[in-house]
Amino acid sequence: MFTGIVETIGEVLKVETEGTNKTFTLRSSLAPELKIDQSLNHNGVCLTVVSLKEDTYQVTAIEETLNKTNLGSLKEGSKANLERCMPANGRFDGHIVQGHVDQTAICTRIEERDGSWLFDFQYDVTLGNMTVEKGSICVNGVSLTVFNSEENSFRVAIIPYTYNFTNFHQLQEGDTVNLEFDILGKYIKRILGSYTM
Repeated sequence: MFTGIVETIGEVLKVETEGTNKTFTLRSSLAPELKIDQSLNHNGVCLTVVSLKEDTYQVTAIEETLNKTNLGSLKEGSKANLERCMPANGRFDGHIVQGHVDQTAICTRIEERDGSWLFDFQYDVTLGNMTVEKGSICVNGVSLTVFNSEENSFRVAIIPYTYNFTNFHQLQEGDTVNLEFDILGKYIKRILGSYTM
């Protein structure tokens, strides 16, 4: 379980294709503290550490993950938002994040607003997901609050700290991001849907 509070950014050093999988080698300040088999959130995707070497580590993404997230577009020099699992005695500074991406979205607009930034995203509503005004959303592993919630789009505000210390500063209009919708909202939607059948 994660909280959507990014600890640091990892830089992709190498991408290796093995059949339908891809193995990513990343450099990160977290590497010396990691362990083999540990779960680590990358842009909102929970991946398992498979190899360690000083300040670098490796994770492998299977075809299903590559097809349903933006990890397939990572290349040498790309930056990924990183978060380790929440400790049992930790604080929930964000919201409940599983590291299971529901779908991707396209960044449709970026607007600088008096030192902060507004990002608009559009997603495929036919997959059954939804946002609510002032609800939680996880974008590329970052816990954020939704506003301007529409049927297939929403907006988030990014403060300077988040902009500088996550890969939001690299996002451009047209880029693809990973979305994990609020798990409480998903369960409520499923329960209500079952009663209407």
